[in-house]
Amino acid sequence: MSAAAALLSTYTDKVNWNPALDDNGYKRALQDTSWADGLRGIAAVFVMFSHLTIAFARWIVIPCHGKGGLMLLMQRPIFRLVGQGAAWVALFFILSGFVNSLKPVKLARAGSIEPALSNLAVSSFRRSFRLVLPATAATILSWLITQFGAYETAQKSDAYWLYTTSPNPSSSWVAAVDDLLRAIRTTWMYNPDNPYDQPQWALLYLLQGSMFVFTALLATINLTPRWRVFTMIFLYLWAWNWGIRLGDPMVGVNVFTGILLAELNHSDLPLRFARSSRFFAPPLAVCGLFLMSFPSQFQDWAHWSDVLLRWHYKIAPANAEIARFWPTIGAQILTSSIVMSPHLRRLLSHRWLLWLGKISFPLYLLHGSFMRSILAWLLFSRQQITEIEEEGKKHMRYPLPGTPTFLVVMPIFFITLFTATHFWAIKIEPYFGIITKTAEEIMFGKSERGSALPVRKD
Repeated sequence: MSAAAALLSTYTDKVNWNPALDDNGYKRALQDTSWADGLRGIAAVFVMFSHLTIAFARWIVIPCHGKGGLMLLMQRPIFRLVGQGAAWVALFFILSGFVNSLKPVKLARAGSIEPALSNLAVSSFRRSFRLVLPATAATILSWLITQFGAYETAQKSDAYWLYTTSPNPSSSWVAAVDDLLRAIRTTWMYNPDNPYDQPQWALLYLLQGSMFVFTALLATINLTPRWRVFTMIFLYLWAWNWGIRLGDPMVGVNVFTGILLAELNHSDLPLRFARSSRFFAPPLAVCGLFLMSFPSQFQDWAHWSDVLLRWHYKIAPANAEIARFWPTIGAQILTSSIVMSPHLRRLLSHRWLLWLGKISFPLYLLHGSFMRSILAWLLFSRQQITEIEEEGKKHMRYPLPGTPTFLVVMPIFFITLFTATHFWAIKIEPYFGIITKTAEEIMFGKSERGSALPVRKD
């Protein structure tokens, strides 16, 4: 039995997945929040699909071929979600707010204020380490691949996302070390940029969003649930205004949505509407997916996206990005429908999806490096460099191979990638946990170590 199969079998034991619910199953389903892991796994896969789309099928990004022109199947709403990276990243922020606030909200509702505050302190500390350490490791890996010239094939290919995100080797190893340190540093600075792993642009905002969650809950932990909800609604609306000043206007609105969903999860509303949710939750989910399909450019070309564009100008806050407003609203509607539906929760708690959730962060960190190296080698190793014209300029590149090559190569690539991310999750991630725990013991004073300054005894 493979390692992946072994992990899936463990999830089989932990999760008795059954999409059908009897009268006594609603409460159990609504108490289970593992659906968030399943949805996170789906989001990570679709972020990868979006980069594959930009690399090999950029025509999916536009809503149709010319204004009022032909609209192919994969350009239509919902089908085009394979190329909607921004919509799936919005789900990451919502789920981050939801998961990080679940336990403190539950404790606060039970009147356990001290444990809630302690949980906030520990979680905020751990969150920084659990984001920074894996990201740094992935950057070092991509940096090594770059220095040994393994991205050269991707740089010379006609796959847009590959050649625009593949860095050049440094001029010397001394310069390479300096470039590595700069990449690690700029990943966590304003307007983040990591030339070795472009998807890491979102990590600063994920960390920023987590701090929003912890700070907001710290300030409202003593409030009654009703007033805490009112406060979060106010912060949600306010974030549309000030969010852009912090680099990304959508961080605040999504993480505050996550807190509100945690409050909703711990209320009795989902149970009260459990029976009727089968009628309103699926249409709401479809509506959310439809809005998440809003294209990032040429929105006025197709009728459906042009209607949404005109509504954007009527109702959207001034600082809302055109390309991300409707995908953000769609992601919020989708997650709200899931919280209210025991059936959708149960569906997203399937063991395969939980496995995807387990490897979601490694998949997010590693897929770019694997696409620029292994996938590029598999696709272009037998191609001949030819002259290709793009935007009036001629370039010497490897042309995209035919469909038969993709049909053979892509399964090999996916097997390799998912095996590597599974290995990362079970073999490498635990070391990050050990480092985090050790730092926590030292910095929280749990270990018997001398202090930097003498401690007063009075």
